[in-house]
Amino acid sequence: MNIAPSGQFAENRAGERHLQLLIECVTDYAIYMLDPTGIVSSWNAGAQRFKGYQAAEIIGQHFSRFFTPEDREAGMPQHVLATALRDGRFEAEGWRVRKDGRRFWASVVVDPIRDDDGSLVGFAKITRDITEKRETQLALEEARDALFQAQKLETIGKLTGSVAHDFNNLLQAIGSSLEMIGQRAGSHQTDIHRHLGVARSALETAGAVTQRLLAFARRQPLRPEPTDMARLVYGMAELVRRSVGEMVRVELSLADTGWICQVDPHQLESGILNLALNARDAMPGGGTLTIATANVTLPRRMLPGQTIEAGDYLMLSVSDTGIGMSADVLSRAVEPFFTTKPMGQGTGLGLSQLYGFIHQSGGFLEMESREGEGTTIKLYLPRLAGGMHHAAPGDEVVTQAPPPPPPVPQERPSILLVEDEVLIRLVLAEALTEQGYHVHQAGNGEEALPIISSGTPIDAMITDVGLPGMNGRLLAQLAHARRPRIKILFLTGYIDRADSEALPPGSALLCKPVSMVTLLARLRAVLSG
Repeated sequence: MNIAPSGQFAENRAGERHLQLLIECVTDYAIYMLDPTGIVSSWNAGAQRFKGYQAAEIIGQHFSRFFTPEDREAGMPQHVLATALRDGRFEAEGWRVRKDGRRFWASVVVDPIRDDDGSLVGFAKITRDITEKRETQLALEEARDALFQAQKLETIGKLTGSVAHDFNNLLQAIGSSLEMIGQRAGSHQTDIHRHLGVARSALETAGAVTQRLLAFARRQPLRPEPTDMARLVYGMAELVRRSVGEMVRVELSLADTGWICQVDPHQLESGILNLALNARDAMPGGGTLTIATANVTLPRRMLPGQTIEAGDYLMLSVSDTGIGMSADVLSRAVEPFFTTKPMGQGTGLGLSQLYGFIHQSGGFLEMESREGEGTTIKLYLPRLAGGMHHAAPGDEVVTQAPPPPPPVPQERPSILLVEDEVLIRLVLAEALTEQGYHVHQAGNGEEALPIISSGTPIDAMITDVGLPGMNGRLLAQLAHARRPRIKILFLTGYIDRADSEALPPGSALLCKPVSMVTLLARLRAVLSG
């Protein structure tokens, strides 16, 4: 049996005493011991300061009294000790209770203590009062939230101001033209064609602005189809070259065998052309525009407002060697109506429209730019499962023009027109009547149902999607239940993705504003099946 010399024993005892004095004197941390059942066996000055108990009041008591009543009911004290035994440590933050009943936010660490043979002796517990730190963090988060809300309101204010400005100008053009037409009609003058042209032009511009806003809001009607991105880019290369001019060199770097994505090809072509024109404007002295496609496999990613799932994506990038963008301009590039171009040389809706279109198509957009070094914009669209196009980009594609709409049948088809806006309903009814249709009118679904349920012949129903009360989709379902062969033509001014993805059989969808020529052609196509 080895016995330590008395001098060494004395030194060990002195060291233990010094450590005990150090722990007892610490006031910034509550440091105390628990026996294996959770009974408090030691108490330091920090524990007394945080919790309010003198050592004589608490030693021999169970440490569960420091927990809130709801935590005690949930078995939290037992969970703490069990976790420390299982994992070798318990570490967490939570509410704890002082002697006077006040709560404080604590950072807690519990470690099991074992003797030389591994037997459990008890637990060492260290607690810090971090209430002030937590309150500071919460205040900082609230300030950030308030700043974010203020910035969002500022953006919305700029957006609505820009929309109001543009539409006021358009309404002025339409109103002035109608006023001139009225004056000339009153004086029996027939020279009104120029004013009609101005009104039509303003109406078309208003429609285009609205469609771009819907694209940014991801509410535009899309017609997605399986698309080979490399093949699409190759097919429009000559159009891009003519559009950007001789001072810009256009280079293509296309994947040999492209995967297939599900996208509206016409919208994608429009987006690519818009990016090419932006690149041209960023290279006033000329430069190189590179359009590339690639097949990429990406891990799961988190982007602002969107989660990108892991998987295969088709990537299309448009790069230029132009003036580039500053960090501030880059951060605002997809904001609607934000533009760095001079007044009258751009609406600021191009990139925001592309951003909304790509997100609505299930993909995402990335931008890289440095001042003086150029800009690269990358579009990612998910690969269509099992889709692979084996034709080379240069293969010839033969397209056929769509057949003309069939003529109106000789008999008078009966149309039920459901529209809550009175002026729109009256104009549509008059136009349909002039085309030889027999028109029944209703201002909402409740007015339409009795007509549908009656014996009145109805070949087709034209209905607004956003009707008050019963919406157009529900009305269409009820109409189909009563008249399985009825045709439906939906009109909407604010499209939801579900509107275009879940149309009843034999139906079609048009987005307002729509020309009478388009509406009548679509109605004839719907009636013909």
